[in-house]
Amino acid sequence: MVGIEEVAAAAGVSTATVSRAIRGLPRVSPKTRAKILATAKELGYVPSSAASRLATGKTRTIGVLAPYVDRWFFGKAIAGVDQELHGRGYNLSLFNLGGRTAPRERLFSRSMVHKQIDALLLLCMFLHPEEIDDLHAIDIPLVVVGGPVPGCPNVGIDDYLAARSITEHLIDLGHRHIALLHGQDDSDLNFSVPKIRVEGFHDAVHAAGLELHPDASLFGNFTVQSGVEAMRRFMDLPEPRPTAVVCASDEMALGVLFEAARQGVRVPQDLSVVGIDGHEMGECAGLTTVWQDPTAQARRGTQMLMGELGGDSGAVRSELAEQRLIVRETTAPPRVA
Repeated sequence: MVGIEEVAAAAGVSTATVSRAIRGLPRVSPKTRAKILATAKELGYVPSSAASRLATGKTRTIGVLAPYVDRWFFGKAIAGVDQELHGRGYNLSLFNLGGRTAPRERLFSRSMVHKQIDALLLLCMFLHPEEIDDLHAIDIPLVVVGGPVPGCPNVGIDDYLAARSITEHLIDLGHRHIALLHGQDDSDLNFSVPKIRVEGFHDAVHAAGLELHPDASLFGNFTVQSGVEAMRRFMDLPEPRPTAVVCASDEMALGVLFEAARQGVRVPQDLSVVGIDGHEMGECAGLTTVWQDPTAQARRGTQMLMGELGGDSGAVRSELAEQRLIVRETTAPPRVA
């Protein structure tokens, strides 16, 4: 097997420089790094990850802490981390908290990631104060993608603005009786996003001088099925029913659209429906939404972590992600009675 000494000799540099270049560490010029990597590839040199860990104390692994892996936002974000790490010689270690059915001890603790990862990316959750203390005590680069976590840098959209702007779109169309389908908080994981989106909706309604009837506030859990069930509850509301519904996620909005079709409710003639997130199926269904890109957000967060690990102090910081209102076929002015 080709060793690091052979690579160093062929490239005309020291073994320490070869080690730094291959591990992506700073203080190696781009030209020298490129020469070393090309030489290593030509000679067929394969670095020992175990030896690297022993020599540097680094695992060359980025951790991702997720409350779910089977939901759209989280799956897209995990894919974004993996895409960014691909080709950098870093591994991804996934810590899946398993949602509300998981036992309490599966939530974050310092021992969960101790000496297993070099940096940590959290996905869209609140943690308990003692868990946040554990996060900061680990002393590794840390970034949150999605909803905010107190005291931690965050990459994500303005969820308040997303909910407010999508509600104002309906108000501008002339809707005065608007229902809300929002994501019910997980009592164990305490998401911030549902609460923030509800605030944006309520502020838009109140600013327009409108009132939200208590019966027109429906609960879901950010899934298609919960949207279906919410639409069934909507059909039980007394007449006159709301002329529009704001769904706190595209997946719930899709469920509303599916059940509306089964119930013979025409969209948008009888009911306007909007969502938030930019799900690909929403585009296929012609859903009006506030678009975001969780894959790009996770890639950006990972880039920040890699920058910090590479010696760029301050690379990890809070940053607003791109979002935009996309008007499609599920919204229209309300019918005149």
